[in-house]
Amino acid sequence: MRILFLSYWGLDDPLTVSTVFPHLQLLQQRPDVESVLLVTIERNGKAPAFRLPFAADKIEFAPLISEPGRNVLVTKTDDFLRFPKQLVQLAAGHRSDFLLARGAPAGALAYLVWKQNKLPFYVESFEPHADYMLESGVWRRYDPRYLFQRHWERKQKQLARGLMPVAENYRRQLISEGVPADQIVTVPCSVNLAAFGYDAARGAAVRAQLGLPADAIVGIYVGKFGDIYYDQEAYDLFAATAQHFGEKFRLIVLTPNAIPEVQARLAAAGLGPERSFVTRAQHHEVPGYLSAADFAFAPIKPADCRQFCSPIKVGEYWANGLPVILTEGVGDDSDIIKAEGGGAVFNLDHPETVPAAVRRIAELVQQPDYRQQTRQLAERYRSPERARQAYATFFGA
Repeated sequence: MRILFLSYWGLDDPLTVSTVFPHLQLLQQRPDVESVLLVTIERNGKAPAFRLPFAADKIEFAPLISEPGRNVLVTKTDDFLRFPKQLVQLAAGHRSDFLLARGAPAGALAYLVWKQNKLPFYVESFEPHADYMLESGVWRRYDPRYLFQRHWERKQKQLARGLMPVAENYRRQLISEGVPADQIVTVPCSVNLAAFGYDAARGAAVRAQLGLPADAIVGIYVGKFGDIYYDQEAYDLFAATAQHFGEKFRLIVLTPNAIPEVQARLAAAGLGPERSFVTRAQHHEVPGYLSAADFAFAPIKPADCRQFCSPIKVGEYWANGLPVILTEGVGDDSDIIKAEGGGAVFNLDHPETVPAAVRRIAELVQQPDYRQQTRQLAERYRSPERARQAYATFFGA
């Protein structure tokens, strides 16, 4: 097999590193795969140096370059006019048997390629992206991006040889919409279980580096504020947690947001620099910070479509053994937490659930084996083995 693998993110984007690279490694290991052409979309106007964190003699690289500094609508219009033509040329030169797209936006490009040359395509991490953006307030209902993406998602459901949604909830929804069940395999966002495993020594070193007291109860949040995540509500959640644990509580925040702004807002919530630490971390640094923590936060904005997602951060938290304070109604994960543990859920429409969730976390971190128990959830639900099985189903054993 010769596969064109399309990522909608850049080569160095954390989402590519955390979600695409593990699947490329699975394809590299398959004896029936002759070659994989990895295509990424680079937004800074230049091609990055190609490197992978594993031996990859079957994988080639061909970036698509998006011109930076333009209006977002101009950029997106140019992307979807120019990139399908380039992908057709790349697929022909590579002699690709099919295109494997990561995510519904990449799937839209795969469909536009199919329109030109009928190259079969599959879409993994398939989610209702248009509805995500609409319900998060990022796109408006009459935004051309929303209208086109929604149309292209319908075409993916009709024409893709296989869809790999990230949640069982969405698999059931797709079947109810008429997509044949044998064309759908659920593959939650995979996590590198070895890289994100708990490392006591590394965690102790990070605690010492940050000057955390030996008896500190440490929460951690890895992610943005705003967009699909809570903004001020997240700071209120941190404050409520600090109020419960008292002076022992410390908070680590790893975020792409402006650090001075985050620090100022934490201080306003009663978590000044003596009780919080904020930085922007590289993906390979995150496991060390997770190992220094006792539990984690995932304050994701609720929306109807959120039940169809699979936050990579939850999988990484679980892989490190961290129970998660998670918004109710997020993917399969909030139901897993209710049924099997691994954290606590809250719903801001019911304010009493916030202190109840914090109390549940306090109970969990007192259990001597809580990290091992939580880690088992990652092994069960977020192992790359799920993707390996899906590839075997679609591409042959």
